[in-house]
Amino acid sequence: MTVLLEILRAPQKMADLDLAGWELLLRQATAANLSATLCWLSEEEGLADRVPPAARRHLDWARTIETRHRQAVQFEIREIQRALAAFRMPLILLKGAAYMAAGLAAGRGRLFSDIDVLVPKALLPDVEAALMLGGWATTHHDAYDQHYYRQWMHELPPMVHIRRGNAIDVHHAILPETAPLRPDPDLLRAAAQPVPGLPGVATLAPADMVLHSAVHLFFDGEFDKGLRDLYDIHRLLGEFGNRPGFWQGLPARARELELARPLFYALRYCRRLLGTPVPQAVLDALAPAAPNRALLGLMDQLFARALLPVHASCEDRFSGLARFALYLRGNWLRMPPLLLSRHLFHKAFISPRTSAAQ
Repeated sequence: MTVLLEILRAPQKMADLDLAGWELLLRQATAANLSATLCWLSEEEGLADRVPPAARRHLDWARTIETRHRQAVQFEIREIQRALAAFRMPLILLKGAAYMAAGLAAGRGRLFSDIDVLVPKALLPDVEAALMLGGWATTHHDAYDQHYYRQWMHELPPMVHIRRGNAIDVHHAILPETAPLRPDPDLLRAAAQPVPGLPGVATLAPADMVLHSAVHLFFDGEFDKGLRDLYDIHRLLGEFGNRPGFWQGLPARARELELARPLFYALRYCRRLLGTPVPQAVLDALAPAAPNRALLGLMDQLFARALLPVHASCEDRFSGLARFALYLRGNWLRMPPLLLSRHLFHKAFISPRTSAAQ
């Protein structure tokens, strides 16, 4: 087990690290984008005074970056609200922005590159136009990329503010149009909950937030921040699990949204890597969603490597192969074979030549 996993599982063990242990821990945490999270954990455990001065300076700097990041996100949420005020609908935040806005434990130390929002598909053209008037401009100007996002994906091409450089991803669903699983976004929006203290801002319901995190991680093909995303789920489960009815309703909601398999994987690897306590009744309810024994054995080997930080101390000779195999799997899960072949061919051979010609 890596030192970062040991600390995430049992933060009190930070008190036992020597300088060499702290150096390795901080390198792994930086690779996993979890440095600011370590700062929060040291404070939650009352260990801030027992961190060596050199490591403390690193954690304090990570905390400073996180504080500025939080301020920028809060400002950007207000600006997005202002741009979309005419629609008179809640601004539904997703992922990191949702955790932070709602004051969840998963938002402490959480850094992210863009703000994700969920809107009805029918409003996408009007929402995009309103954001453009507010100063956001679309990216991915290649004609193929524009078609790819608008025809097949679950979101608009990313938009970046022309002055502030902050990015926003406008989603109308949580999985692409071409994916075999089709969780109904109307059900997600209908269950969204307002954020106390932020009028007009909402997040997904607790179970839906966990399910979105699970499908985002286990249906994606990129795992450079896989451990951070798994830790999000761990923290969400730890917080929501104390609420009455959460565990009882989670498997049923997963089946309703066609997301039982991603939830199965999320709970399995949270328990294996992070020691997340999950009631046996929940595991039993999700047993029918498990893959066959041979496939599950293969997934265990792949995810055990791909969910670790991309750092030399966490790698073995099969780590790169595992990440590549899961990259192919992620694309396979998002597109039917013919469309996937066409897409990969275009990105491998046509897009590079188009970019070079510009």
